[in-house]
Amino acid sequence: MKLARAIHFDESDTRVFHNPARTGEWCISGGFEFSNWSEADLSGKARQAFSNGWMGCETFGRVTFVAVTQIEQSEMDALADLLAQHFVDIYGAPSLEAARNVAQEELSQMADLCDEHDANTLLTVARELSDVGVRETYRTIEAQAAGLEQFAIHGDIEDPHQH
Repeated sequence: MKLARAIHFDESDTRVFHNPARTGEWCISGGFEFSNWSEADLSGKARQAFSNGWMGCETFGRVTFVAVTQIEQSEMDALADLLAQHFVDIYGAPSLEAARNVAQEELSQMADLCDEHDANTLLTVARELSDVGVRETYRTIEAQAAGLEQFAIHGDIEDPHQH
């Protein structure tokens, strides 16, 4: 099973997003955040998050690039719990149980997207408003083309703030 982790090549995400995702955190599309948005909501950093941002599952921040990598079922389960809590806290989901089903669906959609790509493939997302809501398209950049050998993410990233 595969999912994608946030990856940064420079500091640009810290300038273009209100809340940048942390390098190495697991990410999903997070398009649900924009389901009730209109053109009036799309300005500045909010527009950038809408247009090109993946959502981190720990900080709920945004990132431009994610890299496909293996994920264990136990990590997926922990992410479902984090997302379910987020849906209760931020979106008013009626219960963790109800929210967990939606969280699992979001993770499943991202896993399906990632499963068709080799490890270390970079993914970008592009969103636009259409008559039927938010439309997402995805682009891939193969690892060889990106020179990712030096950036490859394997296993857990240690958080320097936990020491």
